[in-house]
Amino acid sequence: MFQKLEEVEKRFDDLERKLQDPSINANDIRTFSKEHSDLRQIVESYREFKKCQEDLISSKELLADNDAEMRSFAKEEVSRLELDIERLTKDLNILLLPKDPNDDRNVILEVRAGTGGDEAALFAYEMYRMYQRYADKNNWRVEVLSTNATGLGGIKEISALISGDKVYSKLKNEGGVHRVQRVPDTETQGRVHTSTVTVAVLPEAEEVDVEINPADLRIDVMRASGSGGQSVNTTDSAVRIVHIPTGVEVKCQDEKSQHKNRDKAMKILRSRLLEAEIEKAAAEQSSARRLMVGTGDRSERIRTYNFPQSRCTDHRIGLTLHSLNEIMEGDLDQVVEALVAHTQAELLKNSESVL
Repeated sequence: MFQKLEEVEKRFDDLERKLQDPSINANDIRTFSKEHSDLRQIVESYREFKKCQEDLISSKELLADNDAEMRSFAKEEVSRLELDIERLTKDLNILLLPKDPNDDRNVILEVRAGTGGDEAALFAYEMYRMYQRYADKNNWRVEVLSTNATGLGGIKEISALISGDKVYSKLKNEGGVHRVQRVPDTETQGRVHTSTVTVAVLPEAEEVDVEINPADLRIDVMRASGSGGQSVNTTDSAVRIVHIPTGVEVKCQDEKSQHKNRDKAMKILRSRLLEAEIEKAAAEQSSARRLMVGTGDRSERIRTYNFPQSRCTDHRIGLTLHSLNEIMEGDLDQVVEALVAHTQAELLKNSESVL
């Protein structure tokens, strides 16, 4: 299907001409620049692929040369070019796979303490901090939307908006049950305890993505509870929104302004409803075609963090790393990249190769 690659290259060249047109307006510049950027890697790989093919033909012709030194050189070039073509073929097949339409979105990250009491709440905070540091490494912006803290430095739950380049594409496989095995500070006999934390990664929804009828909402205002300063209980600033048709409930109380809490709660609500629509559409697809790592079921244990062994194991792909301290400091690249590679391999199994 070289025709498809030729069409992509032609479109790329056409976009370059349009972007050089002095009469182009600002909206078209943004639209064309985005498409041009999205196609660049495919086109560059395809052009390198074609160049390697041309060089391979020339090198094979030199294998019949009368000069022994030239034949030896040509043999080395043929071997190198064949490896390059094999690599580029794989790259192009991956680049032409159907893209997740949400990959470029920001995300709402939700981290909740599961089983394990205070220890689970402490680890929930450490998990959130891990993602926050990973975001910092990627130059992403993190805005806390809602928190429910415990009195021991832990959190029952936290929601945060993470904004930046391709955030969802990197974090979408983090949703699920994360298990921690370690000796709590309060454990006097040195026994290892097991606790769990649930992580949800929701693509940020815009107002145009999810239509919400105001009549379907029940909005309650109340005084904020928990730690938060001297004025936390002096005004009715906390907001709880219930989407009556689905029963989805969101509460925000971090801001002193009722309007700000309402805006943040609506942002979370829209994203949860969008995720529900995405999950419904995915469930309707053929069960034989797994387009995501694992089942996506949040009840599924996806990863274990074993502190005594400094081990992090992702159970979906059988990946084990003995660098837990670095991972908890936000060094998630090895885990994220392995999950992306596995997802791409599964997609390739379920699609026809282009080359």
